[in-house]
Amino acid sequence: MPERRARRGWREPRPLGGAVDRLRSSLAPPTLLAQVQDRWASATGERVAREAVPVRERAGVVTIACRSATWASELAMLSPRLLETLNEALPEGVVVRELRFVVEPL
Repeated sequence: MPERRARRGWREPRPLGGAVDRLRSSLAPPTLLAQVQDRWASATGERVAREAVPVRERAGVVTIACRSATWASELAMLSPRLLETLNEALPEGVVVRELRFVVEPL
């Protein structure tokens, strides 16, 4: 059987994940809440992200809905550290002033 020659300019397939991330970023509304939601899991860790989700924002204060009062209480105690980590993950000039934790269905 004859060998197939590579077509000129042919490249190996690239992973789809990078393209999906770029598309998602370009479609996300440029609000503070959207940016926090986009970076929440990477800033807090998957375990926290499964139990608590950013749901509202007003004047730089982001409300986090927690699965239980225990999670809300624990995260409120960790709030200064979470706030610092989250603000480091956000683009320059974008700042969350405060995190508030409430118990709401996720």
